[in-house]
Amino acid sequence: MNELITTLTIWALPVLFAITLHEAAHGYAARYFGDNTAERAGRLSFNPIHHIDPVGTLLVPGLILAIGAISGMGGMLFGWAKPVPVNFGRLRRPKADMLWVAAAGPAVNLLMALGWACLLKLAFMNPASTYALPMARMADAGIQINAVLMVLNLLPLPPLDGGRIMVSLLPPRPAYRFSMIEPYGMPILFLLMFVGVLGSILGPLVALFRFALATVFGF
Repeated sequence: MNELITTLTIWALPVLFAITLHEAAHGYAARYFGDNTAERAGRLSFNPIHHIDPVGTLLVPGLILAIGAISGMGGMLFGWAKPVPVNFGRLRRPKADMLWVAAAGPAVNLLMALGWACLLKLAFMNPASTYALPMARMADAGIQINAVLMVLNLLPLPPLDGGRIMVSLLPPRPAYRFSMIEPYGMPILFLLMFVGVLGSILGPLVALFRFALATVFGF
């Protein structure tokens, strides 16, 4: 039980910020490019409370962490927040600007991963500190969850951010045909997860990203 409480405590803030600020970034990017739908809906905020989904932000990550702590077997941690409403038709250049609105979420996860990497480096530079170990464990958790969300959302599958980026980059006719996948995107994603294919795709990419961070920051 103590291990479970410790695990949940360490992961709580990294997971909360990684999931919710990802969504907030979409709203701010959309406003910059001409769509104020999120602002009018009261969702334009970096306050995580405004974006929490009880199931996706709290229950699902909590269950994954709890099962991992009890069984001793770690799983691929992920979750989601309440989607920030974006009306792509209101963007100044809908097809072109869609790329930047979609990329804003993974970009924020990248920035947070870099921030947590700085904290991890600081912890390693002060090993005698009372806070070094918990700070290092929380920073490592922050790197992991942001790496997973960044890589996952960049997969070229609508309605993931990578899918919207593909729609933005493709010529009009192929883009339209590709966008027709969107209603089936999430079922496809969950199917890939249940058969183990998703983990096989994400695992090496996340490991490569973490290796790059470790090389750059020297830890």
